Amino acid sequence: MLAVIPARGGSKGVPGKNLAPVGGIPLVARAVRACVESVHVTDVVVSTDDHSIAQAARTAGAEVVLRPAAIAGDTATSEAAVIHAMDEYEATHGFTTDVVLLVQCTSPFITVADMDGVASAITEGGADTALTVAATHGFLWREAPDGDVADGYGVNHDKANRPRRQDREPEYLETGAAYAMRADGFRDVRHRFFGRTALVRTDPHRVLEIDEPDDLSRARALAPLVDATRADALPTRDDIDAVVLDFDGTQTDDTVHVDSDGHETVIVHRGDGLGIAALRDAGLPVLILSTETNPVVAARARKLRVPVLHGIDRKDLALKQWCEEQNLDPQRVLYVGNDVNDLGCFELVGWPTAVANAHDIVKGLARSVTATPGGHGAIREIAAWILGPSLSRTSRRDPSQ
Repeated sequence: MLAVIPARGGSKGVPGKNLAPVGGIPLVARAVRACVESVHVTDVVVSTDDHSIAQAARTAGAEVVLRPAAIAGDTATSEAAVIHAMDEYEATHGFTTDVVLLVQCTSPFITVADMDGVASAITEGGADTALTVAATHGFLWREAPDGDVADGYGVNHDKANRPRRQDREPEYLETGAAYAMRADGFRDVRHRFFGRTALVRTDPHRVLEIDEPDDLSRARALAPLVDATRADALPTRDDIDAVVLDFDGTQTDDTVHVDSDGHETVIVHRGDGLGIAALRDAGLPVLILSTETNPVVAARARKLRVPVLHGIDRKDLALKQWCEEQNLDPQRVLYVGNDVNDLGCFELVGWPTAVANAHDIVKGLARSVTATPGGHGAIREIAAWILGPSLSRTSRRDPSQ
């Protein structure tokens, strides 16, 4: 059972859409994780023409099929991308697909239950195709054929007869999140609906497709509520044994003020100091790791009472050695970065984390992304992920802030 996630890089409505973080996780990574965690899906592939999306997909646990330009434009269909990905993946791995899933990462709140639902509708329910739907009792209207908005008419009801909600049979809205097809039939008709089509009901409160910038804003606002049932959405204290922080761009806004004598100053956020103090008080080792040889980095580390390694050319090697000295499993280390010189550390740790204003490639490869920019409380936000309500209730002001 092969899940294919089409994710091209050329979105015009929402530029960079498939790498946009929702609830701290890039959209493409959210889709990959739902597929990877499914008990039915055996293989997950992302079809893309974009290098950054490909990297993010691999980091999240998918394999990648690079999509040719001929099927990567605005008029390309999802079906064409799925067939190409299926053919390429089968040729590379030497097997034949029985069931293929089309999964769209523009549905940010897609769930494992969605994956398993459409898959089992075919493997156990005898359907040829399946899709996720949400029940609705809404009354639909349409303008008159001549466009006269003053003469609307009911589509699924008689406007002279308005039965109560409980007296009406529900209708079903296609969510756009997940589809499943018998692979041989899909190849024959080259369309996602044929034969017997099963409707797999999903929670209507999770239904949202990101097509416009306002959709993305709404998804980000809803994520804390909708993701509350996901145990793995953001790291907790049970996931983390240590926190390692880049300095410039994560604890600062990446701006340096230079006076006429060449002295450099930066601005830091008091909330970050509180967050670091709370992590330290919770018994978590905290390290500042920076390529810069700058007295301000060491001064800030002394203020926060945490160790610092700065003037480091290869941060990944320094981080690896530090983990060995501290007897830490790198997979239980959270590393916070913002630029491409952090990617080596991202590959080493289990929780690579980017701040909101990080480079797009860095955000695409991050396992989690803050909603707050670096230098404006991003570290405080991460501390709240890890420590939860205990940090929110902290009222004392630590002198090390």
